[in-house]
Amino acid sequence: MAKIHRVPVDLGHTLDDYAADPALAPWIDRLRGRAAAYAPRLRGRTVWMVNSTATGGGVAEMLPREVSLLRQLGVRAEWVVIVPGDPDFFRLTKRLHNLLHGQPAGSLGPDDAALYARESEALGDALATALGPTDLLVVHDPQPLGAGAVVARRCHIPALWRCHIGLDRTTPETEAAWAFLRPWLAPYQRALFSLPAYVPAFLAGRSGVLSPGIDPLATKNRPLDVPTVADGLARAGLAPAPPSIGAPPSAAPVLRLQPDGEFRPSESPSPLALPFRPSILQVSRWDRLKGFAPLLTGFQRLRQEPGTFAPTAVDLVAETRLLLAGPDPRGVADDPEGADVLADIVAAYRALSPADRAAVAVLLLPMADPEDNARLVNVLQRSATVVAQNSLEEGFGLTVTEAMWKSRPVVAGAAAGPRAQIDPERTGWLVDRPDDPAAVARTLGAALADATERERRARAAHRAVWERFLLFRAVERWLEELAALAGASKTAVP
Repeated sequence: MAKIHRVPVDLGHTLDDYAADPALAPWIDRLRGRAAAYAPRLRGRTVWMVNSTATGGGVAEMLPREVSLLRQLGVRAEWVVIVPGDPDFFRLTKRLHNLLHGQPAGSLGPDDAALYARESEALGDALATALGPTDLLVVHDPQPLGAGAVVARRCHIPALWRCHIGLDRTTPETEAAWAFLRPWLAPYQRALFSLPAYVPAFLAGRSGVLSPGIDPLATKNRPLDVPTVADGLARAGLAPAPPSIGAPPSAAPVLRLQPDGEFRPSESPSPLALPFRPSILQVSRWDRLKGFAPLLTGFQRLRQEPGTFAPTAVDLVAETRLLLAGPDPRGVADDPEGADVLADIVAAYRALSPADRAAVAVLLLPMADPEDNARLVNVLQRSATVVAQNSLEEGFGLTVTEAMWKSRPVVAGAAAGPRAQIDPERTGWLVDRPDDPAAVARTLGAALADATERERRARAAHRAVWERFLLFRAVERWLEELAALAGASKTAVP
């Protein structure tokens, strides 16, 4: 049975907490000024943020912080997730996700349209019972798009669609996806995309751009000193040193892929020796578009031909480890392909030579405790020599921004999102062809070859995030867009 689930949102850090940091105080002063202008226009209305999952992925990470800050600025806001009754619904929306990224996913036929309509009507029925006549609806990505359209049409509630994915060019696959979704977009007053290039032509007159932003004080991004990083690695079983006396145990162990294809606690089969040994880290969902496979093959090429790809860093390459990390696929409800992608990575790992297998760690990060998971990602990113995000297509790489904020050198696939985030001459490296292992090896080699250049670009990357990609800029844009959306309401606030 289709239903919706209201997600509780903790207060988290307050505006005063952010303002206490001299580096963040100017942003908070500016945000409070904008709220004084826009929040009164939203008085008496509730903003409902709707997406497809409360855990796993960038949207689920951003929404609680955005909702909390909106509330602190005087805006009533709620977060709900959809729970479809038919398990085939998320399989269909994953196909739409792939098509919107220009990837083959089969043709969309009448049965697909009927499934999407049936579940959207049922989810819309459930969502409509929660909303009042003066409320505003914000729907994230294709999964709940249809449910939001049902509510907007039936209840005459202003609705905005926030699309976090897309492709910077038109292909037969993207055209098929947009043709499928277009009728469901008719009731929406406005659409927001992460980049201008993602806006389809038929939405050009009623769309805007909202760049995602990270929370600098979130568990995943807050500063960590060296002892804390070392302790976090030890508690996760990724470093040989014992954890600090009295430190709480991890909620669940990190599991590491073994040569027999099974996952077991991460101390075996060989020590990673983090943070003392150089490492390249990629952490994200198990998604083919994240480019795990060519990254793995490219790293193998780099190890086999260091004189070709990193002639000044042959010894460093020999000591470097590649860490491929992601969630247990069972903990990400709206991505049914995750287990299949992980299975392909397992097969590729097992096909490596024993020496190459010893240089690679495939890790499953625990999802039982979101805070523990975020803390572990922070520790891993800060201990990495290079953070990779070899995405073949990427709407906007939050892991890219997170690593840049931590002043870590970043190598990313030159998809549209990372191209907007990284200046390849100043703040990181872009792989021009992330599907080509040789291009991956060449770019990784360039990043490893020059420690001074890594440090220079990492410092510039931190500054770029402060200027463009913090949470506060995103919330500022939400205030502007929501105030405008309230102006489209035909129902006056009593």
